Amino acid sequence: MASIVLKNVWKRYGDLDIVKNFNIEIPDKSFCILVGPSGCGKTTTLRMVSGLEEVSDGEIYIDGVKVNDIPPKNRDIAMVFQSYALYPHMTVYDNMAFGLKLRGFSKKEIQKRVNEAAEILGIGHLLDRRPKQLSGGQRQRVAVGRAIVRKPKVFLFDEPLSNLDAKLRGQMRTELKKIHAKLQSTMIYVTHDQTEAMTMGDRICVMKEGIIQQIAGPIELYDNPANKFVAGFIGSPAMNFFDVEIINKNGALYLNEGAFEIVVPNELKSKVAPYVGQKLTVGIRPEDIFDKLFYNRPDKDVNSFSATVEVVEPLGSEIYLHLNTGKNEFVAKVDSQNRAKPNQVIELVFNIAKTHLFDSKTGVKII
Repeated sequence: MASIVLKNVWKRYGDLDIVKNFNIEIPDKSFCILVGPSGCGKTTTLRMVSGLEEVSDGEIYIDGVKVNDIPPKNRDIAMVFQSYALYPHMTVYDNMAFGLKLRGFSKKEIQKRVNEAAEILGIGHLLDRRPKQLSGGQRQRVAVGRAIVRKPKVFLFDEPLSNLDAKLRGQMRTELKKIHAKLQSTMIYVTHDQTEAMTMGDRICVMKEGIIQQIAGPIELYDNPANKFVAGFIGSPAMNFFDVEIINKNGALYLNEGAFEIVVPNELKSKVAPYVGQKLTVGIRPEDIFDKLFYNRPDKDVNSFSATVEVVEPLGSEIYLHLNTGKNEFVAKVDSQNRAKPNQVIELVFNIAKTHLFDSKTGVKII
């Protein structure tokens, strides 16, 4: 397979910068996800790797070879698009074999490669069918199979699951991970769905407005986001944010939200002390906010506050409580045994060890 390196890559359309000074090294055999909101430049980046878009500035290397001036057909990559783009008049077998026929492979080699790919994807029994006789998930497998038979150095996926329903997306996520494990190939996968990113990739590149915000593994991104944007984008439900002021009362430091105050633990005081009198943003994930009735840790009383329940979303194994302090709206993920009702005022507790502090102006993480 092959490693991929992008050095100082830019993409401009006139005076508009779409991708800005993009730098990343994707190791051989890795599954890298480009994730971000619509318009962040992730698909444009993928298309530059494939050769479908020219690089305005910078260099792209595949397997150590600079490919800026190499046409797409000679880059030894295979791309799977959001649209299946299957030939409706051809069988599944012929759709998968078509590219190999154009490249002059023998019938014996074509048959071998198609059958191998069909076995990997579990579509061997569909080879005689035409696309209109297939479900959405089966068509997506055929599109992936058409790429697999090429045995390329690199697979590129451009939001291939977005046309499927939620259940099929979940199934196909699992299938693609299995395929990666079997083929041990280098893959770049573009999505705006952070769930896909977290569950599929071993390296995730979070993008915003054409700029890389953070590159890390899924757990690292979740536990240690580099800034407020990454913290809010990764995770479902999203991280809660509260604007607070750092205040000093008789030597103790507090995060003052306006409707409540939370004491800063001793182990964090030295990091928070330089910001006394300043505004910061506190971030905390829904699963780190507890109903006081179900919380039995030592900081139960000093970090408790009250909020009004606005909406209750029961999900079986857990419940999402949408709450309001009077200053901020937020979400808490609580146990299914919780019996909170709309309009009820309840006592809550932050797990202060799990809070994140961000600079209110730059969004950069402080703690």
